[in-house]
Amino acid sequence: MEPIRWGVLSTAGIGIKAMIPALNAASNCELRAIASRQRDRVGIVAREFGIESAYGSYDELLADPEIDAVYNPLPNHLHVPVTIQALKAGKHVLCEKPLAMTEAEARHVAEAASTAGRQVAEAFMTCHHPQWVRARDLLREGRIGRPSAIQVLFSYSNTDPENVRNKPDIGGGGLYDIGCYAVRAGRWLFGSEPEAVCAVMDRDPAFGTDRLTSGVIRFPDGAHLNFTVATQSALAQQMTVLGAEGYMLFDAPFNCPPDHAARLVIDDGSDLLGKGRQVEILPPANQYQLQAEEFSRAIRSGETALNGPVDAICNAATTEALTRAAESGGWEPVTT
Repeated sequence: MEPIRWGVLSTAGIGIKAMIPALNAASNCELRAIASRQRDRVGIVAREFGIESAYGSYDELLADPEIDAVYNPLPNHLHVPVTIQALKAGKHVLCEKPLAMTEAEARHVAEAASTAGRQVAEAFMTCHHPQWVRARDLLREGRIGRPSAIQVLFSYSNTDPENVRNKPDIGGGGLYDIGCYAVRAGRWLFGSEPEAVCAVMDRDPAFGTDRLTSGVIRFPDGAHLNFTVATQSALAQQMTVLGAEGYMLFDAPFNCPPDHAARLVIDDGSDLLGKGRQVEILPPANQYQLQAEEFSRAIRSGETALNGPVDAICNAATTEALTRAAESGGWEPVTT
């Protein structure tokens, strides 16, 4: 199978820290090009990572006939327009989350992908991690009985006024940056779609972005997920899945280091001190590399990539409903 030839749009931190090394390590990928409006910067990054072509504009990269797929890690407000531009240029697109901030925007991307006959996926790398895959398998096997609740805590501290995550007019804020992970976790682990949501937000008085958001997402058959995400609090990541016959605890659920053997805890709930607890050790894995390889395989096989357009529409509809709920103070339906 011929490798997919990749280009990266921008020199964003997530690309340099995670996706560019992942693409270079992936067995079925060739990173051929990178583009940035900062011409000096893009040349430095290209040399650092051994990237053949460095372009001073996104248009130049998208016009390169040697590129099959692009990774879009631009600020949130550019995800939809640049992804659609790339699809029209005949490129497959792996776009950073959130792919879209509204259901309507996600549908526009899905329609563009269908028209172009190209793949598009939202970059939820967590779904590729062995810990997440194993947990979903265990749930399907009934290991902890019928799952009824998921609790998620995800926080970090960022008070830089120049950081894109702190600018509301370009899609900043905790819900869009990390709350979308909680939404995807519920949909992934429950294997169903949300029905309704409620939420509360605390907004930074200077930035205007939500710095603390908590929500409840109701799924079919009475199951629900509750989450808290924060952008000005201590670094923390926790996820618990509660079932009728036990519960599971995840190890660094969202940013598990690639050299860390994740420990998935399965407790039968027979003792508060954990006497009925078992720990499964999962092999170290680079979830970004696994994501790149899966997307490249989907391109070659023609199968729909994981976290494809339908998933993106459902995730966007849920985050949009959470925003409405925070404004209304009540429950809001999730409709797709």
